[in-house]
Amino acid sequence: MTNRSEEMKTYRIDGLSCANCAKIFEDNVKDLKGVDDAKVNFGASKIYVQGSTSIEDLEKAGAFENLKIRDEKEQTIEREPFWKQKENIKLYISAIIIVISWLLSMRYGENHIVPTIGYLSAIIIGGYSLFITGFKNLSKFIFDMNTLMTIAIIGAALIGQWSEAAVVVILFAISEALERYSVDKARESIESLMKIAPKEALIRRGNEEMSVHVDDIVVGDIMIVKPGQKLAMDGTVIKGISTLNQAAITGESIPVTKTVDDEVFAGTLNEEGFLEVKVTKRVEDTKLSKIIHLVEEAQAERAPSQAFVDRFAQYYTPAIVVLAFLIAVVPPLLFNADWNLWVYQGLAILVVGCPCALVISTPVAVVTAIGNAAKNGVLIKGGLYLEEAGTLNTIAFDKTGTLTKGVPSVTDIIAYDGNENDLLRITAAIEKNSQHPLASAIIRKAEESNLNFNELLVEDFQSITGKGVKATVNNTLYYVGSPNLFTELHSDIDIQKEQEIAQLQEQGKTVMVLGTDQKILFLIAVADEIRESSPEVISKLNNIGIETVMLTGDNEKAATEIGKQIGVSDIKADLLPEDKLKFINELRKNDKSVGMVGDGVNDAPALAASTIGVAMGGAGTDTALETADIALMSDDLRQLPYTIKLSRKALTIIKQNITFSLVVKLIALLLIIPGWLTLWIAIFSDIGATLLVTLNSLRLLKTRN
Repeated sequence: MTNRSEEMKTYRIDGLSCANCAKIFEDNVKDLKGVDDAKVNFGASKIYVQGSTSIEDLEKAGAFENLKIRDEKEQTIEREPFWKQKENIKLYISAIIIVISWLLSMRYGENHIVPTIGYLSAIIIGGYSLFITGFKNLSKFIFDMNTLMTIAIIGAALIGQWSEAAVVVILFAISEALERYSVDKARESIESLMKIAPKEALIRRGNEEMSVHVDDIVVGDIMIVKPGQKLAMDGTVIKGISTLNQAAITGESIPVTKTVDDEVFAGTLNEEGFLEVKVTKRVEDTKLSKIIHLVEEAQAERAPSQAFVDRFAQYYTPAIVVLAFLIAVVPPLLFNADWNLWVYQGLAILVVGCPCALVISTPVAVVTAIGNAAKNGVLIKGGLYLEEAGTLNTIAFDKTGTLTKGVPSVTDIIAYDGNENDLLRITAAIEKNSQHPLASAIIRKAEESNLNFNELLVEDFQSITGKGVKATVNNTLYYVGSPNLFTELHSDIDIQKEQEIAQLQEQGKTVMVLGTDQKILFLIAVADEIRESSPEVISKLNNIGIETVMLTGDNEKAATEIGKQIGVSDIKADLLPEDKLKFINELRKNDKSVGMVGDGVNDAPALAASTIGVAMGGAGTDTALETADIALMSDDLRQLPYTIKLSRKALTIIKQNITFSLVVKLIALLLIIPGWLTLWIAIFSDIGATLLVTLNSLRLLKTRN
């Protein structure tokens, strides 16, 4: 039996400009012989086809909109400038003919054959593709915007309103052009990502260097990257040191230094040094490819408001057709009113009822927002998460690695007996044999101070479980461990030392002690440093009305001190991973919309349980990309307020678009009562609503990090 999943193939679509057209194209492809199923991703302008078909057949299915189909791996076709596009050229010709016809009507009269032929020519040239689709839909009893406009334009011509029918064609074409323009602008963010990484790279195989297309590069190849060049593939540096601009991946403008064994990503710019990079991933598996894929998938996910619009349109459009029919026939039949007048009013209702603005009110905003976020180093995985991020009223943060750097470092040194550097050197020499996480902090401090502790001979090293270690250095037995170890060794500790230890612990620091079995020589305090951005980010979130909570396994005193420094609204200490999950669930039970920010690994259960899971460091871990609803690619918390701001703005714009689209329609419909509704007013209300919705959605492009 054939594996159906293997039959799924992806194609890119050029010329897909409206959400309604996407649905028609999808249905047409489903009807093709050999096709089992098809799904169009409007935002990414792609179609997924299950079954067997050809590009020629797909283009026939999209002929109503002159769609061009190409294989997913083919390079993006350079589009004609907007003003030179074929559909727009037909618009210019129709507009010129209408102006000439109007001038002729001024001379020969409105109903003269010459201007009438001119208006008819403009209608055919400007509305040809519209009529083809409209008639097909009408034959299948599908009532969409093409059907409504087709009936309205032909009806206006039949009752002698040639000039108005022609103008309706032109203005509808302008409305369609605006929609194409807005969608193209919204897609630019993703298309710019696709062009970031070069298609070829200089590869060394054996002793030979050659230029190789990325599709032919294999894992293990050595990629040579010169200053000023972009990396074509992900890999690990095996030779050289340089600074790389990773803005394309993380949104960070500050270059990052890379040296041997560091991971580097396709699409990043090598600014100054010469690098040799061992390729670690195929082209389809690079971080950039994953980001593009995930963003395109995200743009296909329908936002809740879009689902509402789609359901509403299912009933709204047929209802408009019924209403228009009743208005056209009831007054003449029941009240002996003028047929021409009321048929005209019915046609105007069809134009007013065209759901163009309503249909694009959500998808253009979603595509624009998600694309803009991707350019700024934030991956939002769908319209649902975009909208929900805008409704958050509480955000919980894991402490270690999120609000703090996640790497312990030495903060305080107090020497009681002997030279500080000598004592630190002894401590580092002993701790280099330890597996304790804090040992690395002490060793780094000694290295930063240029203390050559490796020369010291350490003998009889022994771990004291849960308390510390002991070893002999220069014939003296030393102990390194917690204050509790020395309480046991010495029975009691000097009051002054006890106070200093307690003071450091209250500041959220872990205190290590160096001493002998007779006396304490040295205190060294180690802490996980707070990220420089944490207080600023928490302050911004608190200022916009979001409650911030720090979740940590630290003891109450240490957690309180760190929480105060950062400025969080609430602190939850002594938590195990399951306690974090329980806390998130409790918040959600209280009808709170809760975001959880973590590293995407240890916090996976809490991230999954929250309304929105936000993972740090998407550029470094595949786990973060896979588990979270939103990933901050640069491991920078400052992207979080930007994300909330973008989401809230998108939510506001979507609501504005839907409201305005419906209000404009309602006002125009109310003009029927005094008999003021004309085709001119109807089409201007439609084009005005579409224009406003489009421009309003494109405001999201200006939202900056």
